[in-house]
Amino acid sequence: MKAADVRALSADQLNEELAKLKKEQFNLRFQKATGQLEKSSRVNEVRKDIARIKTIARQKAAEAKA
Repeated sequence: MKAADVRALSADQLNEELAKLKKEQFNLRFQKATGQLEKSSRVNEVRKDIARIKTIARQKAAEAKA
């Protein structure tokens, strides 16, 4: 997910996307523990997407206060 795509989302959409990614991260951890994980690079992608969403959500919140 690109930063420009994330910036286009509203606060509610960001929260929904964040919840979806956290659920996926949880499932990927279970797949890794059980040896069923096929795409190990997806773990890092999801982690970075979560960080990207949190960063942009925080920036939007700061702009709203200012």
